[in-house]
Amino acid sequence: MIPSLDPKETKTSDAKVTLPLQGWVQGLRGNNHVQFLQLRTNGEIFQVVCEKEKLGEEMFKQIKSLPQETSLVVTGTWQDNPKAPSGKELLLISFEIVGSSSDYPITPKEHGPDFLHNHRHLWLRSKRQLAIQRVRSELSFAIREFFRNDGYTLIDTPILTGSIGESAGTLFSTEYFDLGQAYLAQTGQLYLETAAFAHSKVYCFGPTFRAEKSKTKRHLTEFWMLEAETAFLGQEGNLDLQERFVKSVLKTTIERTREDLKTLDRDPQPLLNYLEKPFPRVDYEKAINILQSAGEAITWGEDINAEREQILTNHYGTAIFIQNFPRAIKAFYMKQNPNDPKTVLSADLIAPDGIGEIIGGSEREESYEKIVERLQEEGLPPEDYSWYLDLRKYGSVPHAGFGMGLERVIAWVCGLPHIRECIPFPRMIYRLTP
Repeated sequence: MIPSLDPKETKTSDAKVTLPLQGWVQGLRGNNHVQFLQLRTNGEIFQVVCEKEKLGEEMFKQIKSLPQETSLVVTGTWQDNPKAPSGKELLLISFEIVGSSSDYPITPKEHGPDFLHNHRHLWLRSKRQLAIQRVRSELSFAIREFFRNDGYTLIDTPILTGSIGESAGTLFSTEYFDLGQAYLAQTGQLYLETAAFAHSKVYCFGPTFRAEKSKTKRHLTEFWMLEAETAFLGQEGNLDLQERFVKSVLKTTIERTREDLKTLDRDPQPLLNYLEKPFPRVDYEKAINILQSAGEAITWGEDINAEREQILTNHYGTAIFIQNFPRAIKAFYMKQNPNDPKTVLSADLIAPDGIGEIIGGSEREESYEKIVERLQEEGLPPEDYSWYLDLRKYGSVPHAGFGMGLERVIAWVCGLPHIRECIPFPRMIYRLTP
């Protein structure tokens, strides 16, 4: 689609002349007779052909000297060119400088990651970053589209909370007026469960926060998470939903962003091949046995780290669910496995290619007594969860849910080695600006 300020066109000598097109100089190349100006507008890059013979000596000289990121309004005629970025190019008639630019710090040469992240506010303008953020936008839309089409209601859960869903050691805390300690939410799940008892099928999608002092390529302190809760759903149905959801939104996103993936040198076919296979459901105990057979010194009851997750996905050749984790290493709200009381009906979806866990979910415990018991085991005062416990007093039903980290999925789709590029302004333990 060729952008303009107005869809109308005026005609001059049978040639279609656009209304003024606004944008920024992405780059310039050419010779003393013709310059090809790359103009960025609406997040896309268009080629503007500037011919000395048509523009005259003075205007052509001005074009050649335009610094990177100068903002312009240009007018010209569109012509087909399969080699141009959009399949069309603009033959320049006139231009006007709106805002000057000089000494733009991000040049075509190689820059280190620290330099680029220090200039993240400008780095977002680069061709690679434009593509990544378009993938993020399309994936986010596909997520909302999936749940809307599946009859789910969007619930906006609070960022500030007095109740914690997991370990307090991974929460950011702040003083909340005269009410004591408040926390930045690391999950909307507890609140989402309350809404599931009102609407049956609900989801939330927004920022979450974890105060883990992790420097790995898979962790951020602020990230976006999709969470869904469904009433009258058991764990098997929950896994069916997760698999259908992931396959649907990834296929949709890939189809809508093929040009962006090409910009990123990402061949989507291997990813599509994964999505054509069933995701095996592997019991935690079996996963431990596989790792031990591969020479890993791991015993039952330990969590499975990133390196070991990759061993398991390599073993199966696709994404896998690891299910029925030990009760002691999982959250208080997960339902005790009736067939094996030392485990819970939980599962993590592990993506291959070193991406690791992208979804964590479980069937939720619907027993009032068992949740109180688990809260006490975790050292959490049950009175702080009275509103949550009310769900188990007034019409409790089996229900299940899951949460998916957006940035890890973007990294998987785009083939990126580090999730810090998957969010416009990454927050890590050593970065709070820009």
